[in-house]
Amino acid sequence: MDVERRSGGERPWGRVPALVLVPVGLLVVLVVVITRSPDSVRLGPLLVIAPALTPSFAGPRVTAAVAVLTVAAGVLIAVLRGGLTTGYHPAQLAALAALSLMIVVFAVVRERRDRQLARAQSVAEAAQRALLRPIPERIGPLQIATVYLAAEHEAQIGGDLYTATRTDGGARMIVGDVRGKGLAAVGESALLLSVFRLVAAEHATLPDLARTLDHNVSRYLLDFAQTGGEIAEHFVTALFLDIPDDAPVARMTNCGHPPPLLLRHGRVIGLDGGGSAPPLGLGVLAAADYPDDAFPFEIGDTLLLYTDGVVEARDRSGAFYPFADRVARWAGSTPEALVNHIRRDLLAHAGGRLGDDAAVVAVRRTDGSEHRLHGLL
Repeated sequence: MDVERRSGGERPWGRVPALVLVPVGLLVVLVVVITRSPDSVRLGPLLVIAPALTPSFAGPRVTAAVAVLTVAAGVLIAVLRGGLTTGYHPAQLAALAALSLMIVVFAVVRERRDRQLARAQSVAEAAQRALLRPIPERIGPLQIATVYLAAEHEAQIGGDLYTATRTDGGARMIVGDVRGKGLAAVGESALLLSVFRLVAAEHATLPDLARTLDHNVSRYLLDFAQTGGEIAEHFVTALFLDIPDDAPVARMTNCGHPPPLLLRHGRVIGLDGGGSAPPLGLGVLAAADYPDDAFPFEIGDTLLLYTDGVVEARDRSGAFYPFADRVARWAGSTPEALVNHIRRDLLAHAGGRLGDDAAVVAVRRTDGSEHRLHGLL
């Protein structure tokens, strides 16, 4: 990643001449006005405006150059109005030079801080990509598309997660939301995704898988607490899916997560199932206590998995985003087009900025012909 470009620091000289003309032109105008004004009118302090404007569009080098021109303009005015050592000129030049130097120092400090922030953003984005590795566009007969919208642009890792993995004869997926902040939340997200990828195919049922993941998250939080970490509000809502290749059905285990939507023949169906288990990390259930719901998932159907940052997004009046109603408009779209529609519409509803991270995963079952064709190539 281009840290300097991200930081807004020093720009190449070839890209700033038009903007540099603003402070330079101001200096020229002030020199003309001041030299033609009566001695009783002292406009010399206004010269400092030129270097003060420059850091808003350029870095330290350009600012320093404008500062030198400013002091030179002050010297020229002093020469034309009686000499460098006469009247108030020495004090005014000293003040102008000191203020210009302070502005250049400020520009240097700001550029360093911007670069540090850009590096932190780069690290956070790299970590996010490592955690949320892209899901393949096709897994068996499934077409998949995703979108992730972070609430913050600063250097922090979001708490929403999703991934999918191939199993014998099908695919298993998870979408989740880590509640809590700081290192424990990052650790929970990394742990959950890693364990899911490792053991998803080794468990016969989703309740067994959910219980294993709950045990691992609970143990992680216990270890984190023993090192002095605060875990009072840390847990993970999660939704697990098991989708076989050759049967028009899907199974679902919900652990405190918003239920998915099923798009079928232009209709939007909420899949509340038979209930929800507590979130992961509480360690209160045996495997037999987790729900294991089955529902039809036929060729042409699309499943929408999402996090609560989607349905809890508010507009200026405080109204929540009407997710199901909006999705009905695009029920016939491909997964990629669907998540793009949702992304644009959600941001428009929220005024361009979300109050919480939001993730959407669209999964469509096809007849598998393209999958079989790829298998022959």
